[in-house]
Amino acid sequence: MSIVECVPNFSEGRDETVIAAIAAAITGVPGACLLDVDQGADTNRTVYTFVGSPATVADAALAAARAAYELIDMKKHRGAHPRMGALDVCPFVPISDIDMEGCVALSKEVAGRLATELGVPVYLYEASASKPERRSLADIRSGEYEGLAAKLSQPEWAPDYGEARFVPRWGATVVGARECLIAYNVNLNTRDKKLAREVALNIRETGRTTKDFVGNSVKTPGRLHAVRAIGWYIDSYRCAQVSINLLDYKTTPLHVVYETVKEEAEKLGLLVTGSEIVGLVPLEPIVAAGRYFLQKMGKSEGLSEAELVETAVRSMGLTSVASFEPEKKIIEYAGKGVGLNW
Repeated sequence: MSIVECVPNFSEGRDETVIAAIAAAITGVPGACLLDVDQGADTNRTVYTFVGSPATVADAALAAARAAYELIDMKKHRGAHPRMGALDVCPFVPISDIDMEGCVALSKEVAGRLATELGVPVYLYEASASKPERRSLADIRSGEYEGLAAKLSQPEWAPDYGEARFVPRWGATVVGARECLIAYNVNLNTRDKKLAREVALNIRETGRTTKDFVGNSVKTPGRLHAVRAIGWYIDSYRCAQVSINLLDYKTTPLHVVYETVKEEAEKLGLLVTGSEIVGLVPLEPIVAAGRYFLQKMGKSEGLSEAELVETAVRSMGLTSVASFEPEKKIIEYAGKGVGLNW
């Protein structure tokens, strides 16, 4: 059976009633397996992860959107995470017996249905993007919800689906197909988000843009390919974080991200105090991290899978601010828990 993963991000992380209602809408679709609900109060954002057949996943994503349409009012939304809509972003990821082209077709079907049923503007991104300048979520979301009305008035930012009309309660949604992304935050021993942003600029692929002595823009790339990052402060953790989207863990492994953040933090006199995974993570990068840290200790890498996972969790401090239960946080293990294997 073809299996697709969907990871919609909704702009509500505080109201338990709303969060539960969206989860219920997903599980109410026969065949939809909800693997994780990652709620963030400071970001005011909840990330849901569910899997199923392409048709099932499409129906579940739309059911969740309908619930959000009734319950979320973006006019009242405040949070640390960048956002432009109630259903802010809805990616589809190929898991088994389906390729990226199939997920692109699925994303366009959902985007069209979403725009038609709810009357909201929808953009396509990543592999589904209608033009190169719309591949990046950060570029589409630039200006966020507060700048959306002005953005929609610009012909070059007409939505891919729906009218170029500002819907105050909803905002806009970004839908697309992409490879597996790891949402990963690294904690610093400071509350200063400016320092976290400095680290983010130094590690992210796009780096930073400065002006030379005559006023020309000069781009300086960051250290890590396939990495996007920002810095923020999370009040409930009482620390600043480097918030990272790892777009391709085979290009830049998870443990390399962790070690590079440590190096850049130390240059600023800071210490890394742990990290957290938002949502789910594949087994492969966790096992690779376990092997790396054992090698760094001068110990044998020939341990069991469970011991490698435990080494990675301890070495990167994945339980420092939130729980990390492998059977719930590693996607293959979570899938087995609901009878799926891939």
